[in-house]
Amino acid sequence: MWEIIEEKFKKYPARIRVAEKMIELGLSVQEDGKIYCGNLKISDKALATASDVDRRAIKSTIDVIKEDPQLFDLFNNIIPAGTLLKNIAKIVNLGAIEIEVGSDNEGVLAATTELISKNGINIRQAYAEDSAMQNFPILTIITESPIDGDLLSEFLKIKGVNRVSIY
Repeated sequence: MWEIIEEKFKKYPARIRVAEKMIELGLSVQEDGKIYCGNLKISDKALATASDVDRRAIKSTIDVIKEDPQLFDLFNNIIPAGTLLKNIAKIVNLGAIEIEVGSDNEGVLAATTELISKNGINIRQAYAEDSAMQNFPILTIITESPIDGDLLSEFLKIKGVNRVSIY
């Protein structure tokens, strides 16, 4: 996906920032040429502010997307992922684990979920940052109950894990 975006916008850094922000937030481009988060229309000004670009960069990015069948197919089919519970986990008595991984991160999700499962804890949500966008992506796991701090050392033993925070 990122190769396609970078190739289409390589001469236009502002357009790349817009495309990245749209993917990060789950924003799509619809047939009417407008930007949506689900069925909520997003203003050009709001996206420009969030992307730190001029509003003209939004229009030109959307024009390119609409004219390119491959880009339109990609951006037309983006859907928002929903609420990430990380910031409210403590308030609603859930557990939250953030695991920073390095470039060698194959199997980290499987090993992490296995460790959590072996300790009899249910997982409510898992979210991983895109390793193509982040040098050190974060895997966030929300659990049905808070995680015991004694598991910290066990998480750190997993190959590819750089840092672990338990909330």
